[in-house]
Amino acid sequence: MSRFFRALVILLLVTSCGSGRFTPPRNLDDACAIVNERPHYLRAFRATERRWGVPVHVQMATIYQESKFIGNARTPNRYVLGILPMGRQSSAYGYAQALDGTWEEYQNETRNRRARRDRIRDASDFMGWYMNKSRERNGIALADTRAQYLNYHEGHTGYARGSYRSKSWLLRVASEVEDRARVYKAQLSRCGRA
Repeated sequence: MSRFFRALVILLLVTSCGSGRFTPPRNLDDACAIVNERPHYLRAFRATERRWGVPVHVQMATIYQESKFIGNARTPNRYVLGILPMGRQSSAYGYAQALDGTWEEYQNETRNRRARRDRIRDASDFMGWYMNKSRERNGIALADTRAQYLNYHEGHTGYARGSYRSKSWLLRVASEVEDRARVYKAQLSRCGRA
């Protein structure tokens, strides 16, 4: 085998192993298609539901809204004068778009220092932990997708103050997340994954 051919085969193998790690599933509008394409997602969501009580469809709808299931999602860059990059809009990263400080709080409280925001099982566990805090602090039912999303977006203190009430765009988005959770729940039930 020639050196060139051997190098090409190695390059193709390395590329194929690494590609797709952070890409979203192909059909984000079908919960069954998502979990059929990525069975480890369903295992992660079910583990979170067992540990924290947050239903699978609530987790999925929230992750859809936050990152569209892109594992290494980041907020867009800010620009000065429309051309000079000034850094990211926030430190939000990963499937759950967790902020640096909140992620560190999660790691400390759960004693899971090796958790990563770009790993679905850690991101869903984070979401379960956070939504439980929302239940404890603000009395939000774990299955109340709309209120959980508003709290997730605004933070516990912001939600308690009602900061979302003056944001018509956020209220619309929260309703869309609730609708998607309802659809995902029905789909998962239909394909026997609920």
